[in-house]
Amino acid sequence: MGLYDRYLAGRIRLASQELPETIALVITERDLLEQGAYDTMSAFLRWAFKFGADRVVVYVSVLDEEVVPTLVREFEQVDSPKTVAVRSPADELPADAPVQVGIGLGGKHEFVNAVRKIAEDVESETIEPGEITEAEIEDRLIFPTTPDLVIKTGAERLSDFMIWQSVYAELYFTDVNWRNFRRRDYLRALREYQERKRRFGK
Repeated sequence: MGLYDRYLAGRIRLASQELPETIALVITERDLLEQGAYDTMSAFLRWAFKFGADRVVVYVSVLDEEVVPTLVREFEQVDSPKTVAVRSPADELPADAPVQVGIGLGGKHEFVNAVRKIAEDVESETIEPGEITEAEIEDRLIFPTTPDLVIKTGAERLSDFMIWQSVYAELYFTDVNWRNFRRRDYLRALREYQERKRRFGK
């Protein structure tokens, strides 16, 4: 670890502001084609848990659906300090694990799936229409976790992910591509998060 990295880590630990408990990372399938991409992912997960995260959610945007099975297999074998749950468009079960990975599973698809389940429950009279709340929707999402910080590498735009969950999250965009993402880049994201005043839509 270099001098600058130690400086950043020291400032983060000394700051009175809290660190994010849930981190969301948005990358692309192309990022994962780069050499060493999964080594960077393993390192990212170690950094996140070392600096106070309870959960990490990773979203991989996909253009070619044929690569989804390969990406799923790679993530199921990734070297992670905590349990990984991987979900693709074919899955509907909630991703209940410290590391939650969505591959090509966008927020629109997830939200439609939640609404469909509510409609089925209304039809079966399990729930009355007047009883439907935000919590009812959240309980049916595949990724029920609400992120504190969303990190997007490579460009200043979000992909179709966690539309519902990330509405009050802090967004951090970096022009550093995933293949070049280092510990200091993660620490910079944490430091900027600490320097912001969260408003939660107010």
